[in-house]
Amino acid sequence: MPLEPGETAPLFSLPGAGGETISLETLRGHKIVLYFYPKDDTSGCTLEAQGFNAQSEAFAEAGARVIGVSPDSVKSHDKFRAKYGLTFPLASDETKSMLEAYGVWVEKSMYGRKYMGVERTTLLIDREGRIARIWRKVKVPGHVEEVLEAVRALP
Repeated sequence: MPLEPGETAPLFSLPGAGGETISLETLRGHKIVLYFYPKDDTSGCTLEAQGFNAQSEAFAEAGARVIGVSPDSVKSHDKFRAKYGLTFPLASDETKSMLEAYGVWVEKSMYGRKYMGVERTTLLIDREGRIARIWRKVKVPGHVEEVLEAVRALP
């Protein structure tokens, strides 16, 4: 069952790039931009990460923390962050349990072939841990700006 705005965001604790642990519980009191992407160092995912990175100061000024999540390994995240100078955390969910809890690990289809993968999705979580907004099947151009606008509008 997909998550909806107003619901409490499922708690998670995942390994992150740089050896850190990323936990929703420790981020309470902050607005959280949680974005799910399919794969490190692919064209769309790189553009999205670069967009969030370019606006990282604006997100911080608006009181938000940005976290990227994919099923890639921590080692892959470390390379991805280093290659593009990413300054925000990337969480690794190789077991896909958090991706499933958030409803973003879905059946996809390309050229008639069905497979499981991450549906590019962004959630805005308020300071109390409730989902304020969800963007599903994200198209990268203009997305970061739209999310930043929503963050600024959230108390």
